[in-house]
Amino acid sequence: MNRYADFENLRAQAVALRREGLSLRQIRDRLKIFNNDLLQRLVKGEPPPEWTKRPNAKDDLRNRARQLRLQGMTYDQIQVELGCSKSSISLWVRDLPKPERRYTPEEQRALMREGLAQQRRARRNEYEAARQAAEAEIGAMSEQELLIAGVALYWAEGAKSKAYSRRERVIFVNSDPHVILVFLAWLRLVGVAEERISFRLMIHESADVHGVEQYWAGLVGVNIGQLKPTTLKRHNPLTTRKNTGEGYRGCLVVDVAKSAELYHRIEGWWNGIVARSINRLR
Repeated sequence: MNRYADFENLRAQAVALRREGLSLRQIRDRLKIFNNDLLQRLVKGEPPPEWTKRPNAKDDLRNRARQLRLQGMTYDQIQVELGCSKSSISLWVRDLPKPERRYTPEEQRALMREGLAQQRRARRNEYEAARQAAEAEIGAMSEQELLIAGVALYWAEGAKSKAYSRRERVIFVNSDPHVILVFLAWLRLVGVAEERISFRLMIHESADVHGVEQYWAGLVGVNIGQLKPTTLKRHNPLTTRKNTGEGYRGCLVVDVAKSAELYHRIEGWWNGIVARSINRLR
């Protein structure tokens, strides 16, 4: 009985303190009760004071979501505005009436197409900014850097000698005019005289051959009559080619006469690049 009376006395004190607005820690320190289980029993049924309640971090988002829904926004629009999941939005606003359709299906499709177009434009702008920033990173190019770039370019795109077919001659084929110009700058760097360089076009017979010959001759700085005879590829009407139209200019063949020694130097330079690259991996 005494133990029960003591408990009721303590409970009365604890309840009174709770109603005054004290937290459990404050009650514990005031009554010197350090048993958490007993402390919980003493204040059982008494709600905690408002100031001790932790605020719900999503209350503001929930209220904002409800406001936007009442303004007629869809789940997708609210998600874009608030950055939260549609499942959360659904829980918060499901008791609210659905907004009336603002647009006809045709108008909605037009808006979607415009939104996609804006996204594509923004993406293109981002890519262009990235390209311009990367181009600026190159800065001035030294002769050593051009040497290495040209060797790597040749080893990727140039003709190479095989064990079963020795062809020790520098021949470079490409359809990209910028690649051709870089290769010509590299040939000049390594001391190849212009009279040793000849050009030949390879293109499908269905293209504007004469117009393309004029284009390449102008690009490399020679008269069209200085080009070697063009190699025409037969057009197969049963195949579907995508390299057609005004942008199709075939491939230009750059042939360097008396270039066996240069070819062996290219092999040596490439072996040096490989060896030093592998050392960086170790």
